[in-house]
Amino acid sequence: MKFRHLSPVALYLAVVLQIGFWAALVPGAAQAQASLDYTIGAGDTIRVQVFQNPDLTIETRVSEGGSITYPLIGSVDLGGLAVGAAEKKIADRLQQGGFIQRPQVNISVVQIRGNQVAVLGQVARPGRFPLETVNTRLSDVLAMAGGVTPTGDDFVVVSGTRGGQAFRRQIDVPAIFLAGQVEDNLVLRGGDIVYVQRAPMFYIYGEAQRPGAFRVERGMTVMQALALGGGPTARGSEKRLRLHRSAENGRIVQSAPQLTDLVQANDVIYVSESIF
Repeated sequence: MKFRHLSPVALYLAVVLQIGFWAALVPGAAQAQASLDYTIGAGDTIRVQVFQNPDLTIETRVSEGGSITYPLIGSVDLGGLAVGAAEKKIADRLQQGGFIQRPQVNISVVQIRGNQVAVLGQVARPGRFPLETVNTRLSDVLAMAGGVTPTGDDFVVVSGTRGGQAFRRQIDVPAIFLAGQVEDNLVLRGGDIVYVQRAPMFYIYGEAQRPGAFRVERGMTVMQALALGGGPTARGSEKRLRLHRSAENGRIVQSAPQLTDLVQANDVIYVSESIF
């Protein structure tokens, strides 16, 4: 549009119309790009259409293995592909099979199911959560689930598929932030499962103020474990402790621990009575 020889009022109106025109176009273009960038996942329902070939229009659900069955070409693996890449893959198969010379394939996602992550175990709100962006990380999904509960472990297990292969990794969540291990803050993909197991526990009984089960903290000593149990009663003695620990062969080994010894998962500490 040329603005030369326009009055000030006409020029103003022309500029407003021009801005409005581009403002209307840009969101549509962005939406189209986002649609092409969407990653197809297992459980998604998609509609596949081929220009001027209505007989090839289907609406189908992506299998758990990430594939669909399409007329003429059979099974096609689309799981993990962006919409644009999936369109090209079907078009290439149709062309290579000699069915259509220059197929124009369009895929639209009817229902999103696969682009979600399941969060299970010791979190405030276990369930399935959508991947809101292509760079949704482990910390983002844990936040969506309300965070790890006090009984949850510091380590979480992420499982899924990467490159068509089974994927499993154990992540030390506090180390991401405290030790700067940012590479462990994984970018999650549709179909991933995040499992937060129960934290390791130890048990204290006998002449302790608060006998019971407690979480094993990092670097916890027997003295700190005794403190969690409220310390010995008036009849008990911190000098007369018994530690029951499972050996590798499954047998229970008893010992008289030092207060500086480290506590392990499933340790049982018995506070004996004072001999005086």
